Amino acid sequence: MATKDSQETTNQHKKTNSSNHNPTFAMLLSIIPGLGQLYNKRYVKGATIFILFAAFAIVMYDFMSSGLQGLITLGEVERADDSRIFLSEGILSLIFLTFFLIFYFINIQDARRDAIKIKNGWRVTGILEGFRNAWDAGFPYLLVGPGLIFLIFVVLFPLLFMAFLAFTNYTLYNAPPRNLLDWVGFQNFVNLFTIGEWRTTFMSVLSWTLIWTFMATTLSIGLAMFLAVLTNDKRIKGKKLIRTVFILPWAVPGFVTIIIFSALFNDNFGAINNDIIQPLLNTSIPWLTDPTWTRIALIMIQIWLGFPYIYALFTGVLQGISEDWYEAADMDGATRWQKFRNITFPHLMFATGPLLITQFTFNFNNFNIIYLFNEGGPAVRGQTAGGTDILISWIYNLTFTNSQYSMAAAISIILGLIVATFAFFQFRRSRSFKEEGTY
Repeated sequence: MATKDSQETTNQHKKTNSSNHNPTFAMLLSIIPGLGQLYNKRYVKGATIFILFAAFAIVMYDFMSSGLQGLITLGEVERADDSRIFLSEGILSLIFLTFFLIFYFINIQDARRDAIKIKNGWRVTGILEGFRNAWDAGFPYLLVGPGLIFLIFVVLFPLLFMAFLAFTNYTLYNAPPRNLLDWVGFQNFVNLFTIGEWRTTFMSVLSWTLIWTFMATTLSIGLAMFLAVLTNDKRIKGKKLIRTVFILPWAVPGFVTIIIFSALFNDNFGAINNDIIQPLLNTSIPWLTDPTWTRIALIMIQIWLGFPYIYALFTGVLQGISEDWYEAADMDGATRWQKFRNITFPHLMFATGPLLITQFTFNFNNFNIIYLFNEGGPAVRGQTAGGTDILISWIYNLTFTNSQYSMAAAISIILGLIVATFAFFQFRRSRSFKEEGTY
């Protein structure tokens, strides 16, 4: 009886001690990483966190402090300091600082969470059990972590470097290490919309980019849809052969097709002028020297290159539409157009909508065809871009031909925002990203 009373007294004492455990105090102790875990009697965990944070601070302090300082000044001594290196080290310091702050916040939240559990009567687990629980909870992060770190330094770092360049005065005439770069704020963006030459060129290239994207993509989708519906008709014989022929342009590498078409459209010796236009119309069309005709040629080439892929998508979807839909429509007296509008078209858009949106995004940044066909030409007087340059090819020329690095970076940011905004709203509006049956 005495033993039982003693056990109850001990349990009551442990419960009282747990109820006095203070989560706020644990959080305050975690200002020094690991102390909050030690307060929670998670000794191995607390010691590990303290050692890791201390090692990171000792090893990275000099690099991060000098990197952040260099990011502000971009160097102080010409010919000795390279602003590009200072900028790179500053961005890396920002990335490391972000990692540090994230894990610092996680450390505080972990101490608070464990303290609340202990206050509610949770028993601190042993070392092996704690390790097993941590392994089970952290295994997915262990698999995702290396890929995430790789993306940060291979994808995010160059993007941040480009973004920071947009706010400097980096051109050929003040290139490091001979000169030091300076922060100019939003001046590059202001120049793009206010200075005559830049404004005229930007608006011309942007308008053509939008026209090019809409016309090339829409006509490719329209042609693919027409041919897919046509070849899906039961009365068509030899469907396999026809579909194989329509897929062939997709099988040939795109750059080969573009180079061949560049020769076919040549003003002097091209077969289109010499063998088709000249005999029929007794004239020649300046495909490569007149911007309007060059743009028409580019749109036609992209239709040839783009429709086979979309045709293959539409063909697969059409074969999956149940015949019961069309039989029910026939019984109701629906016309061919009504069946297409109310059955075929909705099924095609629902199944392929997101992929069709990516076609618009692809053509918006379709550098290959613009550069390989005529290098963005012909030249236009008073502009730094050619008559058929789209934003991405103009950025290329500004970077590698004119060495206008900061202005090219500013235009790249605008280009990225346009594409991201368009893709975001279109995907949100796509029924493929909504529950079936909702509107």
